[in-house]
Amino acid sequence: MTNFLQATFAVFRKDITAELRSREIIFAMMVFSMLVIVIFNFALELDPATRKEVTSGVLWATFAFAGTLGLNRSMAVEKDRGCLDGLLLAPVDRSAIYFGKVLSNLAFMFIVEAFVLPLYSALYNVNLFNPGLLLVILLGSIGYTAVGTLLASMAVQARTRDVLLPILLFPIAIPVLLSAVKASTGFLNGVEMAEIWPSLNLLIVYDVIFTAVAFMVFDAVVEE
Repeated sequence: MTNFLQATFAVFRKDITAELRSREIIFAMMVFSMLVIVIFNFALELDPATRKEVTSGVLWATFAFAGTLGLNRSMAVEKDRGCLDGLLLAPVDRSAIYFGKVLSNLAFMFIVEAFVLPLYSALYNVNLFNPGLLLVILLGSIGYTAVGTLLASMAVQARTRDVLLPILLFPIAIPVLLSAVKASTGFLNGVEMAEIWPSLNLLIVYDVIFTAVAFMVFDAVVEE
């Protein structure tokens, strides 16, 4: 167990250190997120009440698109630099590589989300610093990153990986995105928790199931 955790955090530290040097992934995700939010801001010339209603959809569309970009680049960098083969040859459990990549991808998503929330609040004049909303973002990001990292590991072997990953990821991620949008809307509109719990429960179940499935199949996926 100790060796597993050490290997996991070694992969995580490697990714974070490499990103701090190049700033390639986070910078691309931030610029993309900013463009999406600005475009929506000018496209949705709505009254304040209606803008509040579409906030959750715009937020999660931004997170999903930026997250997909980050997932793709995270694995593509490993493949292009020849690091992926080195990781797979390391004498450690392959699932430790998976969890290390999940942690680093999750860290990148959190950084981008921390950038998006105040920017969105300023442009749309909506207070997004709601504890319930932050919980939904946490749960949604975990589920999206868990399944996205697995699929990115599959897609990176293909020459059309930039197109293949969204095709694979978005249909599978629909439950987590729809639940996250519904729960986020509930918290922003101050509805009763009884109406929000089903969406939160679905997010939690999705996170647990897909993390477990990815843990079990990652070795077979990277072998292919």
